Amino acid sequence: MSQHPQDKILLEKEAKYCSWGDTVHYAKEIKIFNRCEGSFVFDRNNTSYLDLQMWHSVANFGYKNERLNNIVKGQIDVLPQLSCQYLHEEKILLSEKIALNVEKTFGVKGRVHFNIGGAAAIEDAIKIVRNHTKKQSMFAFTGGYHGRTLGATSITSSYRYRENYGHFSDRAYFVPYPYRFRCPSGKSDAECCDLTCFKDFSKLFESEYYSIVNPKTKNCEYGGFFVEPVQATGGYIVPPKGYFKELKKLLERHQVLFVSDEVHMGFYRTGKMWAIEHFDVVPDIIVFGKACTNGLNPLSGVWAKEELINPDVFPAGSTHSTYSSNTIGTAAALGVMDLIEDSDFATSVPEKGRYFVERLKTLQKKYPQIGEVDGLGLAMRIEICQKDGRTPDRELTDRVVNIGLEGQLTAGGGKPKGLLLGVGGYYKNVFTLAPSLYITRQEIDLAVDLIDEALRQGLSLK
Repeated sequence: MSQHPQDKILLEKEAKYCSWGDTVHYAKEIKIFNRCEGSFVFDRNNTSYLDLQMWHSVANFGYKNERLNNIVKGQIDVLPQLSCQYLHEEKILLSEKIALNVEKTFGVKGRVHFNIGGAAAIEDAIKIVRNHTKKQSMFAFTGGYHGRTLGATSITSSYRYRENYGHFSDRAYFVPYPYRFRCPSGKSDAECCDLTCFKDFSKLFESEYYSIVNPKTKNCEYGGFFVEPVQATGGYIVPPKGYFKELKKLLERHQVLFVSDEVHMGFYRTGKMWAIEHFDVVPDIIVFGKACTNGLNPLSGVWAKEELINPDVFPAGSTHSTYSSNTIGTAAALGVMDLIEDSDFATSVPEKGRYFVERLKTLQKKYPQIGEVDGLGLAMRIEICQKDGRTPDRELTDRVVNIGLEGQLTAGGGKPKGLLLGVGGYYKNVFTLAPSLYITRQEIDLAVDLIDEALRQGLSLK
């Protein structure tokens, strides 16, 4: 389908006036969308694109969710703005709902502090850890992504995010993530997972000469470990069941705080409110964002245990942002919490995820280039490889993404369609699937057919 005349004009302006420092130009096929609804976005030619990444797991509850949109519209007419040095009802009620949810789930009391954007909330979590432990060094995982502010970049493993910005003296100690398909210990699928990577890490605490801890005092140089329960940008990697439980025991022995970064996987993406619930661990701090407002207004936050964040230890002004607990964001997030309480995502998300993965595994049997299919709830991964099923194939991955963006797929009949795929992974060869939590079986079937068609075309262009 030919490019819409208005898009041509806009793209010329974009090339002249817009910074290319964001992620738009990762793709070869640059699209302009002007409408969205449910699981789909639409271009100016009214071509529908099935979105399987939903704004990187921001719009968990579907585009143009009428219930949530109406809440925002109502807030605009009543209290659209208010300095966050003053209180408003929605902030208090939202904090209560989140704190009570965590207390019910994990059996511990705590408080909530708001900010805007996941990276800003990560910064606040770092401050809470430093304030409590009086230590500035942190642990984090290889493959982990926690944001692109300077503080968040220091615990994000990719060097390319730091490369142009000078020396990071507080760069985290990066620990290999338990990535079974590409075992950091070099073991085969059959041998994994005996938690060798955890055992290797735990050995560092046995002797002062490994530079981590003084075994006599058990005093560790590191204050916190920032953990994505399911690695997001790293490729939606689900760890083995026992890993985090053993890790938490080790950290507790040495007074290292366990920080669960739920920015990407929180709010039922994995079939539970918090992804860490799957792994029998009680976190010390939870960081959230993205889906908490369904993308209707920037809001993020930190829940921390009472002893870490009560007013005696974390008093007024400890950390602050002008837009932190903005009225529209807190109203939207309160609506999300009410929606969750009225829904059955704990049942529907795992059921849909299992069905989706089953359908994807039929593709895996068809294409040796699909090295692995895995998932937890509606956070799923398709690792694209060369024909050996192991060697990463970024070129094929990119081709499939651009074929989806062209909007010329014919699966499902009717008008040509498009497909929006997220890409992650250590070698940028993983399709990270995060569809709407309301995706239907019919849409799942369409998704698999569209992936099939795009992959077939991508292989034919090789």
